[in-house]
This record gives sequence, structure tokens and C-alpha cells, in this order.
Amino acid sequence: MDGDTIEIHGQRIRFNGIDAPESRQLCKDSTGADYPCGRRAAEALDTFLAASRPVQCNFVSWDRYHRFVGDCRRADGASVASWMVEHGQALDWPRYSHGAYAELQAQAKSAKVGIWTGEFEAPWEWRAGHLDDPKPPTNNKIGLISQGKVAQSYSCQPRRYCSQISSCEEAHWYLNNCSWGGKLDRDGDGVPCEGLC
Repeated sequence: MDGDTIEIHGQRIRFNGIDAPESRQLCKDSTGADYPCGRRAAEALDTFLAASRPVQCNFVSWDRYHRFVGDCRRADGASVASWMVEHGQALDWPRYSHGAYAELQAQAKSAKVGIWTGEFEAPWEWRAGHLDDPKPPTNNKIGLISQGKVAQSYSCQPRRYCSQISSCEEAHWYLNNCSWGGKLDRDGDGVPCEGLC
């Protein structure tokens, strides 16, 4: 999906403790020229994951948009989040990582790899200035059966149109968890099914 989110069998998974540039985010390279750092992070992640499949993710929590947050590893055991930070494709997000990737980030910064070759805005700061941040739904319909197992009252099948969705919360869940969810946000403002939300 992007440099810090993947999808496995229709379930979007956000990597725990890191934040990668957004898909529309631009950074500056060593010469000061803009480049699509968000797309580059996603491409780097794709190449890294393709080298050793399948990916396995252990559940950590749900985020405020009802996305599965997990610690993911390739089949060879390599930590996805660690690799992304170490190669300058994502940042340690202290708010959630408690500094777990700070040392790897310092190494990437020192080596001037990835986004550290030039100038950039932290992804969480970029989002605050560029994206509408819809309020998270307050009525959480997603439950947890046990560590690592997901139970949800919504499914990516068969609904695909706003006319088939009954609440704003449900629309947000589809937007954030289903491969076709973007169809619900035709104007790309982050608010799905605007007649409901």
C-alpha cells in the first residue's frame, strides 16, 4: 500500500513503531531537487519483501482507523520495520516505538541513505499539513479473539458502493482495510461516502 502498510488477504496491516513518507509526499535530494520519496519508500519495501516470502505479521494493536498494527517479518526472519528504518525509507516513530528503532535511524542518518540524503518533513508532520484527518470512529465494532487472531464485524465482501453501506464508521473501515476501499472516496479527501460522513 505504501512504505509502512501492506495488505495480506484483504487485511491492511500497519507496521508498528515506524512511519514512512506518504505516497504523495515529496522530499529533496542532495542537490535540493524534489523527488517522490513516498513512492520510493513503497518501491523499496516491495523489493525487500519480494526477496523472501511469505511475510508474517504478529498483532500488536488496532490503530484509531481500525487498521491492524503489527510486527512483520519476512520468511527469512528479517524485521520489515528495522530494514525500512535502517535503509532510510522510514522513521522511528517514538510516539509508538518508544525509541525501538532510534539506533538504526541514527545509523541511516549518519550514512546518509534514503531520505537522509537530503531534506524531508517527518511523515506525521507532512500529514498534518496536507491531509484532512477525519475523526476516528468512536464506536469500535472490531473485537479481538486472542493475540494474533482477528475478528471483525465487517468484511471486504460483498459491499463495494456507498449505497450498500449503513454508517460512516463502516465506510471508514472499508476505506482503510479493503483493496477497493478507495472507490468510496472519489474526491480523494480522506472522507468516504460523504453522504454518510
